[in-house]
Amino acid sequence: MSSTLYTSIGELVTCDGPDSGTLAGVAGDGVLGIVRNAALVVEDGRIAWIGTAADAPDSDTRVDLEGRAVLPGFVDSHSHLVFDGDRAAEFAARMTGERYDGGGIGVSVDATRAASDERLRELVGRRVAEMRAQGTTTVEIKSGYGLTVEDEVRALRIAGEFTTETTFLGAHVVPPEARGDRAAYVELVTGPMLEACAPHAKWADVFCEPNSAHAFTEDESRAVLTAARDAGLELRVHGNQLGPGPGVRLAVELAAASVDHCTYLSDDDVDALVQASDTTAATLLPGVEFSTRSPYPDARRLIDAGVSVALATDCNPGTCYSDSMPFVIALAVREMGMTPSEAVWAATRGSARALRRDDIGRIVVGGPADLAVLDAPSHLHLAYRAGVPIARALVTPSGTSEDRPQA
Repeated sequence: MSSTLYTSIGELVTCDGPDSGTLAGVAGDGVLGIVRNAALVVEDGRIAWIGTAADAPDSDTRVDLEGRAVLPGFVDSHSHLVFDGDRAAEFAARMTGERYDGGGIGVSVDATRAASDERLRELVGRRVAEMRAQGTTTVEIKSGYGLTVEDEVRALRIAGEFTTETTFLGAHVVPPEARGDRAAYVELVTGPMLEACAPHAKWADVFCEPNSAHAFTEDESRAVLTAARDAGLELRVHGNQLGPGPGVRLAVELAAASVDHCTYLSDDDVDALVQASDTTAATLLPGVEFSTRSPYPDARRLIDAGVSVALATDCNPGTCYSDSMPFVIALAVREMGMTPSEAVWAATRGSARALRRDDIGRIVVGGPADLAVLDAPSHLHLAYRAGVPIARALVTPSGTSEDRPQA
């Protein structure tokens, strides 16, 4: 077993300091567990030692990072990467004032159904490579652009080639051919589709949005999530994106790991999330608001209340065709009232918690060497230099490589 010493790290952000278990009530950098003038040793793809550069042990190989910052690899806990097609015209229309209601998803469904397996695999691989080039080392990938039994299974099978965090989203929207009988489509999703997809998925999700004719009501969403839970899948919820609604309440009721979007929240919703902070995270997706000209979620309100907050891209063809976690961090700081430290934590350890994982999103001895390196001396540059490609996944010996995406 060979060892590699990474030294001359200007700022090592471990997300494992004494205050790093939650964002609530934490000021400054305490949440990030920062070690300055640091070094770390990697053996067989895992962290073997962490400390100051002056105290670093001998290793087989030495890599001088010349004062760069090192962080946990970003954890993108919400993405829709298995799709084909282009919806740039829809984006342009929204920039002139057209409202998003979920109807454009059908365009992506048509294009994805028509694509070959090889085409979809190539597209997903390209998007995962883009993510790694920007510092992401773990990604959750949903189905949801097939909406037939065969196409949903295919999407999950391809997603599973890139990550273990696969999510069944047959309840993304009601497809056009099923809108004459919504009940029959819900029966399909909770019956034959779920049965075929469950072996290929870890999670199940639903677009619970009564404000959209294309998405699912509270009763429909409960039926989908309950069936998925009974089939052994863990739960996630798209909720409260287009307006006030039952998504948060339903997620908390069913102990879902995360309710995602959370743009329109009542005081009761926030209270429910506080009470469920050990179980249910609020995953905020500011790239969506950027791409739809919608109000941004109030992250400051959630953090100050004690809600567990995560950040993710929601990379998808319609409402956020960006797979950049640094872009999400910059938006969170500029538009949602988060400090740079809070945004970095939410994009790493917070998002790992939204996947119910404690092995990623932080840098600890014995943990995986899923690392991001910045061409900058501090995590502050992620928001300070918005749009500049300063982050990348750090390729370590016997660890994650560009051609073997890490899940």
